Amino acid sequence: MPCHSHEKNPSARLDPRKPLVFSTLDLGRSPGSEYSQQRTVPAPAYVEAGLVGVAEGSDVELDVRMEAVSEGVLVTATARAQVTGECARCLEPVSELAEVRAQELFAYSTDDGQADAEGYSLQGDLLDFEPVLHDALVLALPLAPLCREDCPGLCVECGMPLALAGPDHGHGPAIDPRWASLQEAASRLGGSGAGGSEPDETHMNGNGRRKPSAGEPDD
Repeated sequence: MPCHSHEKNPSARLDPRKPLVFSTLDLGRSPGSEYSQQRTVPAPAYVEAGLVGVAEGSDVELDVRMEAVSEGVLVTATARAQVTGECARCLEPVSELAEVRAQELFAYSTDDGQADAEGYSLQGDLLDFEPVLHDALVLALPLAPLCREDCPGLCVECGMPLALAGPDHGHGPAIDPRWASLQEAASRLGGSGAGGSEPDETHMNGNGRRKPSAGEPDD
């Protein structure tokens, strides 16, 4: 998966119209005050890990609680998103609803207007929750997704999903490729013998000597 970094404190000003930008105006700065909000937001880009991911722009249900503390605004959120991809064993499609929880402190800017370089910071009364949501969703993705816990995987001979093939699926004994040509030659020889080559008419007499055929002088 390509690596895409998310700046914690971007220099560009935030657009309050973006769905993952939140205003703290209704919260104020008195420690202990709280404000909650529910939103349906589009999933960020590049939420993927291996065989699964959350499609960019798909709906993410977000419950957000903002709490004013002395250092800034503590944001706690629960997100629910649809995870889609392929089973790690049989490669059949998988789809499941994932629920993740994220918590992050957005610090107040200092008196000189500088943001905290080590963490997330507010821009005035606004905060951008997109990078926090992105990282929380990526960390929640399964590394080896399964269509079901007991998925039997694929047939090693033909690649058919064993769950569809049934218990009687099989291919007989495997032939070592090094012996395949020899077996084929033996089959051809056996086939030509089966055609009925003329039997050997040589006979032995009682003394163990070859008995001459009719018309052949006796020794």
